[in-house]
Amino acid sequence: MPTASQNALFGMGNPLLDICAVVDKDFLDKYGLKPNDQILAEEKHKEMFEEIVKKFKVEYHAGGATQNSVKVAQWMIQEPHKVATFFGCIGKDKFGKILKEKAEEAHVDAHYYEQSEEPTGTCAACITGDNRSLVANLAAANCYKKEKHLDLEENWKLVEKAQVYYIAGFFLTVSLESILKVAKHASENNKIFCLNLSAPFICEFFKEALMKVMPYVDILFGNETVSVYVDTHGIKTEDIEEIAKKAQSLPKENKKRQRIVVFTQGKEGTVMTKGDKVETSPVLEIDQSEIVDTNGAGDAFVGGFLSQLVQDKTFEQCIRAGHYAANVIIRHAGCTFPEKPDFQ
Repeated sequence: MPTASQNALFGMGNPLLDICAVVDKDFLDKYGLKPNDQILAEEKHKEMFEEIVKKFKVEYHAGGATQNSVKVAQWMIQEPHKVATFFGCIGKDKFGKILKEKAEEAHVDAHYYEQSEEPTGTCAACITGDNRSLVANLAAANCYKKEKHLDLEENWKLVEKAQVYYIAGFFLTVSLESILKVAKHASENNKIFCLNLSAPFICEFFKEALMKVMPYVDILFGNETVSVYVDTHGIKTEDIEEIAKKAQSLPKENKKRQRIVVFTQGKEGTVMTKGDKVETSPVLEIDQSEIVDTNGAGDAFVGGFLSQLVQDKTFEQCIRAGHYAANVIIRHAGCTFPEKPDFQ
């Protein structure tokens, strides 16, 4: 049985402290939020972070898309601890301190770049029914510096130890040069580099950066919002299987591995390209009444997937684990889970 080794999985992204609360429609309307969306905070949202804490019952969790995924992967693997390494930037403040404690509790080997210009990033998860509207104030997460962190010898050694790399598309807005350095290393050493399209605004406004990284992507994740990818890349179809095939056929550096494209569609099946075929796997059924919060379901799916990938399991097994992890996460508030997984 292959087991994962320490630092075999590497993630880099925007560490955020999640502030989760069940809010009302008036609150969403006041800040012009859609019930189910992911946006970056603008000037008009600045007051919102104060107000949500004052007005509603909040819970804090260590978050940010990539950190969530590696945290879930570590939870699925259990032993050894510190299979997952995580890099990102935080502030020297109390939220940064909480994040460090949370990463340690999750047994993730987090190495944060700490700076004092900006406070630790936060993400308000505004929950209404089983929808959630995420507003991220990146703050410190935006300040990651390749030459001050990734390039340091002791940090780069951790990158070299990894076999599987995962970065969410959100990090394209922060440090394209860091992503490219890691992606090229993976490609040149025949390791597996995974990227997530993450959110519609990435495909729309960061298309150029995305296309610079795409040749190094071995596994591309996305969700049902990929229609924006279509609009911005001139693909003339709404069919998610067709979109997956088109994304698979984009130019690729490492010819030893054919790109795999994995698109989740909420409660619909997950689409995966495999060779010249596209397969759809049904998700696990769940009673509507058992859903507490769909926040983090996508990150959890990726985490479950990576937990098997890093142990050389089949792609079918990776998808099964992804579905299992997502199914667990939506029964809890935020990206949280019970002490041990029950996955066979």
